[in-house]
Amino acid sequence: MWGRGGKRPAVPAVAGLAAAVAVVVTSTTAVSAPYETSAAFACRVTYSANDWGSGFGVTVGIANAGAVAVDGWTLTYSYAGNQTLQNGWMGTWSQSGKRITVTNASWNGTIPAGGSVSAGANFSYSGTNTAPTDFAVNGAACTGTPPPTETTPITKPTTTTSTPPPPGPAPALHVSGNKLLTADGKPHRLLGVNRASGEFACVQGKGMWDSGPVDQASVDAMKAWNIHAVRIPLNEDCWLGLSGSPSGAPYQQAVKDYAKLLVANGINPILDLHWTHGQYTGTSSACADVNATCQKPMPGRQYTPTFWSQVATAFKGDNAVVFDLFNEPYPDAAANWSDAAAAWRCLRDGGTCTGIGYPVAGMQELVDAVRATGAENVVMTGGLTWTNDLTQWLAYKPVDPAGNLVASWHSYNFNACVTVSCWDSQIGAVAAQVPVQAGEIGQNSCAHDYIDQVMAWLDAHNLGYTAWTWNPWGCSGGNVLIEDYNGTPTKTYGEGYRAHLLTVNP
Repeated sequence: MWGRGGKRPAVPAVAGLAAAVAVVVTSTTAVSAPYETSAAFACRVTYSANDWGSGFGVTVGIANAGAVAVDGWTLTYSYAGNQTLQNGWMGTWSQSGKRITVTNASWNGTIPAGGSVSAGANFSYSGTNTAPTDFAVNGAACTGTPPPTETTPITKPTTTTSTPPPPGPAPALHVSGNKLLTADGKPHRLLGVNRASGEFACVQGKGMWDSGPVDQASVDAMKAWNIHAVRIPLNEDCWLGLSGSPSGAPYQQAVKDYAKLLVANGINPILDLHWTHGQYTGTSSACADVNATCQKPMPGRQYTPTFWSQVATAFKGDNAVVFDLFNEPYPDAAANWSDAAAAWRCLRDGGTCTGIGYPVAGMQELVDAVRATGAENVVMTGGLTWTNDLTQWLAYKPVDPAGNLVASWHSYNFNACVTVSCWDSQIGAVAAQVPVQAGEIGQNSCAHDYIDQVMAWLDAHNLGYTAWTWNPWGCSGGNVLIEDYNGTPTKTYGEGYRAHLLTVNP
């Protein structure tokens, strides 16, 4: 995103789910245990449908309102029309006639007391699409009260469906093929949030971190959401001391301190270069200022290699820290969408680029600046059209001598690539060869129907994501997750994202 008070310009060929409608049905069930692996519990079933006319996606949630954990669940319900199951995730989905059955996966069968699980699926249909009402879990219909047997202790394991960051530091990371791995070779996903404000700290006079806390209590609030990664947008001028305050050494120390605190709490920081130096007044310009007061189409050769050389030196040896080399390139817009191949070459090689009046630093130059310091941290590089277009990313990716390169992708409901078919053909092709990290996901409606679909797709492909944004700025413009730094979620958008994070593991 462009940052506080910013507005992302429209891009061509927006398609897909703009007319989607969300429907939510809630049911309360007191469940007996018809199977040996099931336990009696009082549960709430939620059903949310995102309908685009000829099909729809659903998210069903099962919350345990009882006092003890339950191991093993099977949800059933029926449709009244001709809804046909296409695919499902986070559980085993099947259909017999109009009846739908969802059984837990191996990793989310236990629902702790007060906890919840969710699963999702896509359906096709024609005619009417009435929401179901006959929800049952483990064969029992809704009564709204816990059965007497719930007081019986459960002997099965009561592990939660998600694991908050454990005690100890965040894992060191490296790339192997198309996987992000920990030092001991385990696959790892960066799941979490953006903590904006570092991108405008010195240039807007709002103080470091927008005067919000970055202390242990604020990190604990993140851990309560099951956050394992925090993307931190930064400002080139602030880091290098070129303008405003805080800048230079105080700004650098604040970034180092926050990253160190996150790592100590088991959370991987992603340091993102968000705003950069260079005057740009062309297509989709967000500001006319030469200083780093807004998103520019590309980083400049004058200062950005120095920025990354200094950042890499500061964090060299701490491979829990990830480097996102440039937030949202748009050299294709700067050239008025005239030559896609030239835009991709600009992204990789920099130099003189159509429509940009300053010498550009390409992604290869920035990778080289990082590696010249000896730092082997994982680095992320994006695509065109504000990092939503990865169609030629593989053909124009920079060469990384350390082999720790990740593709960065951003997905909002107002972008061009907003359908499963687009994600399959464009993002999936990249993810088959290198890890893909969705550095920003969100929607400008304060709902969560769009990000539900994005997360379901990313979960199915074992890819990471960090939502915009962990700042209490009010959700009237969308994309704001919290009401306060205690972690109170915003209505709908924050609530939906938090509920999902609590069901997944990195």
